[in-house]
Amino acid sequence: MAHSDRRPGDGCSGAKVRGGAEEGQATVELAAGATVIAFVALLGLQLLAAGYAAVMADHAAEAGALALANRRTVGEAARSAVPGWPRSATRVEIEGGAVRVTLVPPSPLPFLRRRLAVTGRAAVRRPAWDR
Repeated sequence: MAHSDRRPGDGCSGAKVRGGAEEGQATVELAAGATVIAFVALLGLQLLAAGYAAVMADHAAEAGALALANRRTVGEAARSAVPGWPRSATRVEIEGGAVRVTLVPPSPLPFLRRRLAVTGRAAVRRPAWDR
């Protein structure tokens, strides 16, 4: 008797039902994993943009301070020191002999943009003979 080795529930139909459930679970796991990866990538890019904005704010503040020392237009010098998108997202303030530049990094989430604003500050002193 060749069929005496079989146990109940070892048929092909049980394997198909079990495989279908596992395929559904794999699809859900894939979708959840892809969502997490996309979120982490977006967060990483946002942090890179904020870091770049901090460097550009310092650079623009230094250019503005040099313009202040040379009696030139501070705002124009600060804005021309940064390339591309930072120009439109730049706020320049003069406080005595110091220049403060605030940059707002780009973000796909509007409520996050203002919270990630970075500020660079540079100061100059004129020589005593030039005061």
